[in-house]
Amino acid sequence: MSIPAEYKELAWQGLWKNNPGIVQLLGLCPLLAVTSTVVNALGLGLATLFVLICSNATVSAIRQWVPKEIRIPIFVLIIAGFVTCVQLLMNAYALGLYESLGIFLPLIVTNCAIIGRAEAYASKNPVKQASFDGLMMGLGFLAVLLILGAIREVFGQGTLFDGADLLLGEWASVLRVEVFQLDSQFLLAILPPGAFIAMGFLIAGKNKIDHIISERQPAKEEKSIERVRVNFES
Repeated sequence: MSIPAEYKELAWQGLWKNNPGIVQLLGLCPLLAVTSTVVNALGLGLATLFVLICSNATVSAIRQWVPKEIRIPIFVLIIAGFVTCVQLLMNAYALGLYESLGIFLPLIVTNCAIIGRAEAYASKNPVKQASFDGLMMGLGFLAVLLILGAIREVFGQGTLFDGADLLLGEWASVLRVEVFQLDSQFLLAILPPGAFIAMGFLIAGKNKIDHIISERQPAKEEKSIERVRVNFES
């Protein structure tokens, strides 16, 4: 496989075909718990994206010196180091969002999507391809987080980007959009059961799109073997 074709395949796998959120169904705990608003989803998604890229690049760079018997503990230590950096930065510059994400920020260490990419791809490929794989997988996961967060925030609170100042500073308070006015919050959308329902619709929508695409593609003609009958009668 040529280099451009390989990057194209990595992008297709991470963003759509093998998306860690709606195809592999990895990291569902933070995915369903934190996406009550777009801002929370964006904060966790960016943190996961940063950790994925850095951990994939580091694992790929040291892959030749890591014994196979202890590779998983070493990968976890590398991931934990980058998650600690994210925690310290968020605690220093986005304290409100840090407190809102709570325990789900350090739980990035145990996210199966990150450990899985480190083991399945980064430990077997060069740094450039491993970093790009982390970027695409992270963007795919971030996209699912944002869509879920938008759906739950709109139906639950009738707003978008509520609390944007927690992530971007005081100026971002103007980004808040009131889609429609609710007398009270719709708890089903805000609580985890609403996340399961929205997630089910997302998975069903993706499967439907894949089905439509497969139907529009021209069917491959099966090669038929011509059978010759030999008649020995004179």
